Parts: sequence; C-alpha cells; structure tokens
Amino acid sequence: MSVSPADLAHCEAAIRTGSLSFHAASRLLPESVRNPALVLYAFCRLADDEVDEGGHKARAVLALTERLDLAYAGRPRNAPEDRAFAAIVEDFEMPRALPEALLEGLAWDAVGRRYATLSEVRAYSARVASAVGAMMCVLMRVRDPHALARACDLGVAMQLTNIARDVGEDARAGRIYLPIDWLAEAGIDTADFLRNPQATPAIRRMVSRLLSEADRLYLRSEAGIPALPAKARTGIWAARLIYAGIGTQVRRQGCDTILRRARTNAVQKVGWMAQAGARTGLSAVMPQPAVLYAAPLAEVAFLVDAAGRATRARGRTPALLDVLAELKAREGGIGSGAQRA
Repeated sequence: MSVSPADLAHCEAAIRTGSLSFHAASRLLPESVRNPALVLYAFCRLADDEVDEGGHKARAVLALTERLDLAYAGRPRNAPEDRAFAAIVEDFEMPRALPEALLEGLAWDAVGRRYATLSEVRAYSARVASAVGAMMCVLMRVRDPHALARACDLGVAMQLTNIARDVGEDARAGRIYLPIDWLAEAGIDTADFLRNPQATPAIRRMVSRLLSEADRLYLRSEAGIPALPAKARTGIWAARLIYAGIGTQVRRQGCDTILRRARTNAVQKVGWMAQAGARTGLSAVMPQPAVLYAAPLAEVAFLVDAAGRATRARGRTPALLDVLAELKAREGGIGSGAQRA
C-alpha cells in the first residue's frame, strides 16, 4: 500500500502552512523519509487542530480515536490525511501504541488536565511530542532502544520549548502547563494567574527553568543523531537547532512570554540549516558519546518499548481507555466507539 501523489501533495500543503519549523527541517530529509514524515506530521497536525480549535474537544478526541481505528483496520476515512496515514501504518508496521499515546495527550488537553510537577509535564510532553519522535524513528526503520530514547529526549525538549514560548497565549485560553508546584512555591494562585497573567519575575524564572530543562535534553538528544540513517541526520539536526532557537529568542526577550510570543525568521532558519550540515559532518568523525546509552527518561520508557517492537496491530491501551471513558462521561455518553478495545 503506498501513498498517492495527490494525498502526499495535500499533506505537504498542510504542513507548509501549519508547521513552518518542521517544513523547513524536512527539506533536508531524503525523500524516502521526508514523504512519510510529511504524512505523519499532517495527521498529527490534523489531530492537534481538531482538538485545539474545535468547540467540542471531547467529541474531537473521540472522533479521532475512531479514525485511528479505521486506519489500523485498513479502512481509513475517505480523507487525504487518513488514507495516507493508513498507508504508512501498513508500510512501516507502525506500533499502534505510538499514535495512541499522542491521542492520550490530546485527551488530557480535552479534559483540562493540569500538571503538578515537572515530571508530569514531561509525561504530557512524551505523549504529544516524543510519540511523534518515536514514530519518526520507525519511519527511518530505526528501532534501536538507545536511538529511540534520544529521539524521545528531543521530543520532550521541543515541547518544553513550546510550553515556555506560549505561557501567555495558553493562560488567556484558560490553559496552564507550568508545574503547579512551581506556582505554589512562588506564592502564585493558579486561578488568579489565569484570570490576569503577568510576566512577573517569578513567572519569568519558571520560563527560564523550562528552557534549561529543554537545553539539557537537547544536548542528550544529539548523541542519538549519528545512530540514524546517514541521509536523515542533517534534517534532524536542523529540527533540533530550529526549535532550540525558539528558546534563544525567548531568552532574548527576558523570558517574557506573556505579552510577547517569540518568533524566528527565514534568515535564522537558513542559518540553522547550514549549521545542521556542519554538525552532521563533524559528528560523523567524532567518537560516539557515552550519553547515547543513558537510560530513557522514566516518562518516555513506554514509548521506547513500544517502538522497539514491530507489532502494528494492538487494541486500545488501558490508559487511553480510561481517559476516553472520562471524556464520554463529560459529554453525556457520546462516542460509542470509546468502549471498544
């Protein structure tokens, strides 16, 4: 089963307008990886937009779960992203636990979950970002657990960067991803902050702490890039540098992400892409860093385990079933498919 040219073109157009950073980095990937990666990101982008922008988040998650069921059954919904995603599921034996982890994270958004500690924020990041990194490894035919662990580090780092950049935007939408215990330690009431978000010194320090944790994980992730196929390494380096560059912009504006949203421009992206080529060449002649063999973050270990197994067809995981049941209860029992295993 292969992706049709028309469906692939649709997916690329969706990414070109919906995810500029990934689209820029993807241009450095070989076609054998770039094309399925565009499909993967288009499906993930569709899922994220359905939940984030729709008026009925719970219904959107339940509907997306049904679409995933159909894709894994080989009977995708008649839409370009669904048809293309079903094709890569079959071609690459994509473990179902990986896209299910993404849907679980989106379901957490739909129920308005908050995160008491940094570990819980990492657990959320594992689902909405590291799951995508693990799926990217599968598209590269990489199932080595050490490479997968470093890819998951990169996913968490990227999501922490996103959270740091969007504190104000999220607060104005009634969302908060900062660890609640950080707010409590600073004497900040969560409800008060959401009503009137301010870039206080304490909030700026929290943004800085998130970026520092992201930087630690960006550095760990680098050790996994040489374990990827040679032609794919520059594209992954580019993604790493472009996302870390967002954090640099946040720091340049004093970690104020309440009134300002850090942005990068085309010239900067070109510069990071050039750096990516240089780093690829350098890493090819350097000894393998010992950090490659570091244990995965506890919060991503389940993804490393799932991606390492070539088991495409699996029923819904208990964790996903639990949050789907919560969504159904909130929505008065809609979405009968949420009861199927």
